[in-house]
Amino acid sequence: MDGACCGPGYASPQEAIQAPREKLLYTIAIYTGTGIQKPDYLATVDVDPESPTYSQVIHRLEMPGIGDELHHMGWNACSSCHDDGSMSRKYLILPGVRSNKLHIVDTATDPRAPRLHKVVDGAEIKAKADLSGPHTVHCLGSEIIISFLGDAKGEAPGGYLHLDKEFNIVGRWENSMGDIKFGYDFWYQPRHNVMVSSEWAAPNTFMPGFDLEEVGHLKYGRELHFWDFEKREPIESFYLGEDGLLPLEVKFHHDPDSTHGFCGAALSTNVIHWWKDSDDAWKWEKIIDVENEMHPEWPIPLPGVMSAILISMDDKYLYLNNWLHGDMRQYDISDPHNPKLTGQVFMGGLLGKAPIVNGVEVAGGPQMFQLSLDGRRLYVTTSLFSTWDNQFYPEIREKGGVMVMIDCDPENGGMKINEDFIVDFGKEPNGPSRCHESRYPGGDCTSDIWL
Repeated sequence: MDGACCGPGYASPQEAIQAPREKLLYTIAIYTGTGIQKPDYLATVDVDPESPTYSQVIHRLEMPGIGDELHHMGWNACSSCHDDGSMSRKYLILPGVRSNKLHIVDTATDPRAPRLHKVVDGAEIKAKADLSGPHTVHCLGSEIIISFLGDAKGEAPGGYLHLDKEFNIVGRWENSMGDIKFGYDFWYQPRHNVMVSSEWAAPNTFMPGFDLEEVGHLKYGRELHFWDFEKREPIESFYLGEDGLLPLEVKFHHDPDSTHGFCGAALSTNVIHWWKDSDDAWKWEKIIDVENEMHPEWPIPLPGVMSAILISMDDKYLYLNNWLHGDMRQYDISDPHNPKLTGQVFMGGLLGKAPIVNGVEVAGGPQMFQLSLDGRRLYVTTSLFSTWDNQFYPEIREKGGVMVMIDCDPENGGMKINEDFIVDFGKEPNGPSRCHESRYPGGDCTSDIWL
C-alpha cells in the first residue's frame, strides 16, 4: 500500500528502520501570502524511482478555504499506540496557523489521492479552548494534542488543545502553563514522565514578519520547559540566554529509555543538548555553534537561522538547516556531548554558494526536511513562513519553492544532493506555491514516539 505500515506504528525504532522504502511523500504547499488567491493544499509527491511519475506532484488536495497558511502537520496515530488494533495511521491533521482550522485528511482510503474527512473550525477552538495559532501535532496514544502559540486574541503563551480520536474537542490538555511565556514545539518521553516544550513568539508578533528589535524587547523566546507529563504541568525551565535565541524544534532520542534530547536555537544558530544526569537532575549544554557570516548587504553578520532539526531513527545522526546561509548539515551524535560534522551540502541561501540545484534556481534556503526511516534519503523544502519568506527571499513570489533530495550515508556519514530528483513548485498549475513540512504514509522520523 505504497509503503504504508499496516497498523498505527512500529514496535520499536529498529523495526521502523527495516520498513519498506517509502513510495509517496505528502508535503504542505501554500498560496497564503504569495498574492495568489488560491487555497493551500496537500501535495502528494511520487518518490518511487521505479515509477514513471517519479519526482512529480501526482495529486493536490485543496483546502476548502483561502488563507489558512498550512504549516506543520501530524498523524492521528503513531508508534505510541502500535499495539492498539483499533487504531490506524489513517488521518493527517493539517492545522492552518492563520485560520486556526484543523483539516483532517484521510490518507488511507487512497494514499495517492488523499481526501478531506473533516474540518474542526477555528472559531469553535477559540470559543471552547481560547487558543489560536496551531503548530505541532502529536499522537497521544489514541488521542491527540496540538500546541497553539496564542490565545484567541493572538497573544502568548497559548497552550495545548486536546482532541479525542474522533477529532472532537475535549478542551485544553494542560492543567497549568505555569510561568511559560511562549509556545512552539514539544516532544514527550513517557518512560521518564517528561515533556519538553520550546518557544517562538505570539502570533501577533511573528505573523507580520520578523523585526530584530523585538528580540531585544523580549518578544521572542529563549527558554526550554520541562513538564511533568502525567500531571500536565511545567516543573522546570532553562533560560538559555544569548545561546538560545528562538529555541524552536525539540527532539528526544527515539530510544524510549534515553533522556537525551536536542533543540535548535534559530537566531543564535546553536544546538542545545539536554539530558538527565546521575543525580536525576536535568542538565543542558550548547554542543553546536554555527558562526555568523559576513554579507555585503547586511549591516550585521548574517546568522544561519537554524529553523529545524531532525534525529535519525537509529539516534546516530542529527540533521540541521541554516535557512539564510543555505546549507544542510549532518552530525554524528553517537556521543551526544561531542557531535562531529560528517556531511554538508548547499542549496539556495543568501551566501550564493549553490543558487541553482539540478537546473532549478532555488529561491529560499533549506528549511523543513524529512528523513527516510532507513536514514538514506533526506527530502528538503525551502519555505519558512509566508511573511518571513517575502522579507528575506522576495524572489520566492515568482520562483516558488523547491523540494530537493539528499542522499545520506548512514554507516559512514556523508551527504550528496541526488541529481535525479527535484520538485519545482514554481511550476504548479495555479502559479508558484511554496512547500513546507513533509510526511510519509508509513510514519516518519519526526512523529513516532515509543512508550
